[in-house]
Amino acid sequence: MTSSSFRRVRRRLLAPPLLLVPLALSAQTVKPVQEADWRKANDAVGALQRGHADVLRWEQANRPPATDTSAPAGTPIPTAEAAVRMAWRAHRDLDRPLARLGARNAQLIAEGRWTELDPSLQRRVEDAGEVLEVAQKGRKAWIEAVAAEQVLKHQREMLDAAQAAHELGQRMVTVGNWSALQLAPVQLAATSARMNLRRAEYAAARAQSQLVRTLGLAGLQDRFALPAQLPAIPPQAMSDTDARRRAEAVRGQLPVAEGLRNQALSRDALAAYQSAHALALDSQGELLKTRAFITDETLLHYNGMLKSVWELLDEVRNQSQAAVDAIGVQRDFWIAEADLQWVLQGGAPDSFVSLGGTGGDAPAAAAH
Repeated sequence: MTSSSFRRVRRRLLAPPLLLVPLALSAQTVKPVQEADWRKANDAVGALQRGHADVLRWEQANRPPATDTSAPAGTPIPTAEAAVRMAWRAHRDLDRPLARLGARNAQLIAEGRWTELDPSLQRRVEDAGEVLEVAQKGRKAWIEAVAAEQVLKHQREMLDAAQAAHELGQRMVTVGNWSALQLAPVQLAATSARMNLRRAEYAAARAQSQLVRTLGLAGLQDRFALPAQLPAIPPQAMSDTDARRRAEAVRGQLPVAEGLRNQALSRDALAAYQSAHALALDSQGELLKTRAFITDETLLHYNGMLKSVWELLDEVRNQSQAAVDAIGVQRDFWIAEADLQWVLQGGAPDSFVSLGGTGGDAPAAAAH
């Protein structure tokens, strides 16, 4: 989900109501009430412009500011190129081969433009393969860490929506408009969102730790400040012709056995790359555009009282889940691209991306 779409939905949900909410319904003062008090509270909610939705909006808008518990930002690594250069600095033994490669080749490697390198580079420059391997590991670790931070942000948004629905459901149970059975699916959705957030927090922490280790800063740095999102997907993928021409040029520099292995790896790497590129374009294009259209239309219908707050909260979760899936596909593309570049320079990655993905919309959480 785009941040702008989520902010529009959130502002609409959390806008102060036109009527004041009785103290009896405040989140800070909900207590067991007598029947007369219950009826009075229920009648008061019914008098609000949108009933229980106004109660929730008022309480959310009047809560004290939350304390920021996020970890310190750390050293910024704005690009994959910066990550590669930091990884090189962690390997002092690479100073000599980097000097032999020259500033131009080092720049091409750091920027990920490996197909512009001379195919005979590894044969001519001793330890050039180590320079490339360290660069590939640094680039991939950075990609993984940026993607994990992106996913974490959207999981927080999904938890916000699930908790808002749960809190509203609890109010409805308190005043007698809902049963415990009706609340149960909403409660499960909030619990599931909380579990997913914890998984995302762990995944982001692991990715940060891996990046720290890859850059040789274990014990010196806990985390890095990363960009808000991965680089955009290029509109055009590398063509079969260009990939084959490059692969043949590289194989001409390799011993026979290595050349045969590289031929098989090139086919696998190119297939993973092209599939990942097609999936990324679909997810970044039609899928997210359609999801954004549905969210915007749902918000318009909610504003016109044609959709319920439950339908709007469900759509917030759906669009955030679509964004999480799209981030995974985008990450897979950049990993596949890094692997292909490495193979076309004579390298041998341990494995290629699986392109599994989760896909689909999050299930509706509540009975409306």
